Amino acid sequence: MPDGDERILVVEDDQGLRELLAEELGETGYTVGVADNAESALTRVREAGADLVISDLRLPGGDGMALLEQMAGLHERPGFVMITAFGTIAQAMQAVKAGADDFLTKPLDIDHLLVVVARVLEMRRLRRQVARLESLVDDGDFHGMRGTSRPMRELFDQIRLVAPAQGPVLVLGESGTGKEQVARAIHAESPMAKGPFAAVNCAGIPPDLFESEFFGHEAGAFTGASRTRKGLFEEADGGSLLLDEIGELPMAMQAKLLRVMENGHIRPVGANRERAVNVRVIAATHRDLAARIAAGDFREDLFYRLESLTLEVPPLRERGEDLDLLAAHFLQRCCAAQDRRVQGFADAAVQVLHDYDWPGNVRELFNVVQRAVTFCRGEVIDREHLPVRLRNHQPRDQDDPSAPALLARLADGPVLPTLEDIQRRYLRHVLDQVGGNKRRAAAMLGIGRRTLYRWLEREGLATASELGRDEPAASSAER
Repeated sequence: MPDGDERILVVEDDQGLRELLAEELGETGYTVGVADNAESALTRVREAGADLVISDLRLPGGDGMALLEQMAGLHERPGFVMITAFGTIAQAMQAVKAGADDFLTKPLDIDHLLVVVARVLEMRRLRRQVARLESLVDDGDFHGMRGTSRPMRELFDQIRLVAPAQGPVLVLGESGTGKEQVARAIHAESPMAKGPFAAVNCAGIPPDLFESEFFGHEAGAFTGASRTRKGLFEEADGGSLLLDEIGELPMAMQAKLLRVMENGHIRPVGANRERAVNVRVIAATHRDLAARIAAGDFREDLFYRLESLTLEVPPLRERGEDLDLLAAHFLQRCCAAQDRRVQGFADAAVQVLHDYDWPGNVRELFNVVQRAVTFCRGEVIDREHLPVRLRNHQPRDQDDPSAPALLARLADGPVLPTLEDIQRRYLRHVLDQVGGNKRRAAAMLGIGRRTLYRWLEREGLATASELGRDEPAASSAER
């Protein structure tokens, strides 16, 4: 459905048809302008802008094909639908080759025209969305991690500070938040970046193989040890070693790990001598280590050795404004891997993604996008391409979601507020609920994003330059 901000220019010298099209499109919800010749149409688009031009092929003062070619040179090229009473296949091919989105013949089927208009505008929105998100993906890339939200900018700054420091680093965060990527970024920013990076998941090592995996073994050290093998610490010598899920490390190995971190020496299983290693230990876990200490499952001295340099990776639900660029990045990756040409996400799909809590974090988002690309047969991922658990998810409200309760909170005070004050406070409430995401706020309020920005600018919550970062600024005619 149109949001009331999409502008269509009808260029037709037949007054009756021009007025009919303007009326039908206006009643559908679009903002409609008219012109009866190519020259005035071009002037109008240059001055006021347009999202779509519907033009007759034969016009006084220049034909529709020339108008189409001139539109192609504009900075913000509108969509273009050509109509004619004398259509041929050759003309249609010529128009599409010149940049027309569709070619219709008279007499027009109004219902079909409305379908074409909706499709062209949707594809134009997707192209703009993809272009905007591609620029965000490039700008927000930090050693393979993507994010422009405040929590991620702060994390990137902390990585830059921690990386050159001495000593181990503890990376905390829920499953799927990207703790290994954080560890790799720390290594890449550190003085040991030219050295090796090794990683191991402590939860995946059998208890009787921990010592051999960490420190290596000599040939014949135990049954099956037919040759000498380096351990993880030797493989990472001169670089960094990530011990993922360190909370799963057995107590006996915790003591040996602490000793290596303190003196920088290891002894392979079956060896007679210790060997010196220079390894930066980066430990990661989604566990509450303090609770494991209280339960007697984690050494307190090892915890204190690790926690002096601690980083916390924010969950995806606290990175609202990063969701779109992550989804766009994963879409690119999945399309390349599957050789598909999916262009973007429909608004209904975007709403589902933003309403979900993402307990599996970034890893879960990647899996959802991968599945959607697999099941999408067209160019747009829609709601039905997403898993049922996302489509059936009910957004979590922080307080009583009922309208009376919300109004009671907004009107809390000795004097009842004005309607304008209620609107102002409700606007702030909605922005808080969606973490400042203006696309979601506009959707919840049932208004277009330009309308939202006009409200925000009036309340001093946004500026015209901020509108320009989200989508093209409204023209003087729109204001």
